[in-house]
Amino acid sequence: MSRTASIAPTRTPIMLLRIVPLVVAALATVGQPAEAQKKRFDTWGSIIDKRYGFQIAYPADVLMPIDSPAGFDGRILQSADGKAKLLVATFQNDQNLTMEAYRQFLLDGNYAGTKIDYAPVKSRWFVLSGERGNQTFYERVTFSCGGQLINSWAMIYPTTEKRLYDRVIEAVAKTYSPGAGPDGKCRLPDVAANQDGGGGGSGESGAASRSGDARRR
Repeated sequence: MSRTASIAPTRTPIMLLRIVPLVVAALATVGQPAEAQKKRFDTWGSIIDKRYGFQIAYPADVLMPIDSPAGFDGRILQSADGKAKLLVATFQNDQNLTMEAYRQFLLDGNYAGTKIDYAPVKSRWFVLSGERGNQTFYERVTFSCGGQLINSWAMIYPTTEKRLYDRVIEAVAKTYSPGAGPDGKCRLPDVAANQDGGGGGSGESGAASRSGDARRR
């Protein structure tokens, strides 16, 4: 793959410029039932990526896997009513982007014109969270293996349901482990050999009884 001066990667799993229009069309501003705000997270599922080694768990009584659209290199989960989505993916940083460059790419592209209200930056990860219209978004990006892997997960949900999905974000964040290759030693698979494979998880299994009472941010 050729290297260019452009900061835009050729493969961007959490590509909300493509995904958000699909989500927006399904979202509507609705009231949040009191019982949903107090919902317990008793049943959990997980995504374990055997190729890149990342894993993440999610409350299976709130989110369920769905088929990913063409061109999306990752996994998508959504609520039963289709009004919230969790997008998860890891891909190889084959353009050698810095974390700062990739963050700016997201700000200039996916999140251009949005209201960012939370955006911490650490040595290996950053978060972009805010609002777009009647939606709230939260994306966490981690650079692992010395920047060879870009790991990303994002929640998009109606702002009216913020109380519930902030709790989902808090709980999911506690389970997330960035990729370090299939053997945990950052020996990564060849990019060209995996062009047909998704980066968002090759296996799922159920896991029970994790607490969802975490603190967001």
